[in-house]
Amino acid sequence: MSVYLGIDIGTSGTKTLAIRETGEILASATVEYPLYSPHPGWSEQDPEDWWKGSAESVRLVLQRGGISPEDVKGIGLSGQMHGSVFLDQDGKVIRRALLWNDQRTAQECAEIEERAGGREALIGMVANPALTGFTAPKILWLRNHEPQNYERVRQILLPKDYVRYRLTGEYASEVSDASGTLLLDVKARAWSKELLSKLEIAPELLPKVYESEEVSGTLTSAAAELLGLPAGVPVVGGGGDQAASAIGNGIVSRGTISATMGTSGVVFAHSDEVQIDAGGRIHTFCHAVRGKWHVMGCVLSAGGSFQWYRNQFGQAESSAAAAMGVDPYELLTKQAANAPAGSEGLFFLPYLTGERTPHADPNARGAWVGMSLRHGKSHFARSVMEGATFAMRDCLELIREMDIPVNQIRLSGGGARSQFWKQLQADIYGQEVVTINAEEGPAYGVALLAAAGTGAYQDVVEACNATISIVTETKACEKTQATYQQAYPIYQQLYRSLKNDYESIADFVANEGE
Repeated sequence: MSVYLGIDIGTSGTKTLAIRETGEILASATVEYPLYSPHPGWSEQDPEDWWKGSAESVRLVLQRGGISPEDVKGIGLSGQMHGSVFLDQDGKVIRRALLWNDQRTAQECAEIEERAGGREALIGMVANPALTGFTAPKILWLRNHEPQNYERVRQILLPKDYVRYRLTGEYASEVSDASGTLLLDVKARAWSKELLSKLEIAPELLPKVYESEEVSGTLTSAAAELLGLPAGVPVVGGGGDQAASAIGNGIVSRGTISATMGTSGVVFAHSDEVQIDAGGRIHTFCHAVRGKWHVMGCVLSAGGSFQWYRNQFGQAESSAAAAMGVDPYELLTKQAANAPAGSEGLFFLPYLTGERTPHADPNARGAWVGMSLRHGKSHFARSVMEGATFAMRDCLELIREMDIPVNQIRLSGGGARSQFWKQLQADIYGQEVVTINAEEGPAYGVALLAAAGTGAYQDVVEACNATISIVTETKACEKTQATYQQAYPIYQQLYRSLKNDYESIADFVANEGE
């Protein structure tokens, strides 16, 4: 039996799963670790926690699946995108990594645009504008604010690529994740020498870039012993979590779209060619399919908004769920279903950590608008779910504006596990949505990449077609769809109405106490 492992280095934990080449999942395991926020808007993690989580989760999967180590024929890596791991000349971590949702780099984004010759010129070089979550601004932040640490830097890696380094001893990345650094020439699928020169970043600080299914190294003896595997197991390039999740959802052809409602929300479309939004409102990256690209919109707090609601306002439901032995989200969703579509005019803006698409505004903040004496907990719960889904529709509308066909929308993440939220998405998106037989996201996608890259399949498209199928279909309700069609323009206008106020609030918070 041939077994392939997928390791996904997420923000809340590392998940590893094992599959047969048929796509059958044998076992999975997740190991959690902390996130640090030393200042408002900052978000950091210790790369050593990723490594420990990866090693422990692999050992657990082998044990739970009763898997013989000799049967493992390949490993794929995925992980949170845009993070920055700074290594010294001995390959040691210099400081905690700055994460994708870290918002400290607004000044560095402006510096990048200025050095590049303007926003339009920057998009021409790397297909995307400078955003606070990307890696390049983090590099400049380190240079501007921690120059002593920057002087020690000899290698810069993305989160999953740090784990690759610990597995194989190789400094390597791959095109989908590298696209999110803002330093990759997305069209050429190689580091942008032009932008690196303008930013005065030495090219040798960046790793070699592979295609996602290419073998990038093999397990060292030390890593193999720690994981309980044989030395020499191939490790393929893998993918950034969104491209890897798209592989796991079978988004490998034009017209099939994925809408993933995780902590962040992502709407993702395959493209056979480079398609760029001139306004830079949506990302254009290399896909994990060899020689292909994708466009992607990102909502920073999609499912994360509902998680925040549970933590802050759902204590009673969480206690009741614990007593009943059910997931607290099940009770909160039932509560939300008691409110009518549109929440009787209560709108929630899900900008709890700023926003990426379409506003690219780190100052944006969450808000409830339209509260009245009629509103109770069911309205508040439903409005949060509606607000997160409206934000996802913002991304979907941009994809439609780019003349990319939206023939089928495949759901994944927490929003695909609840029938209520599936129906809500169908009604707000305005068309049928489907779910598939694979629900494991990025880890499943990179396990398929490992199978394809080590010869089990001709390529990843063949792997997806052989293993992924549709299991549920949810059609839009005509009446509810009409309600949301009226509500959506109001939701869109609320950001525009509050934009200047968000800036004033940010200034107030920055100067508070002075």
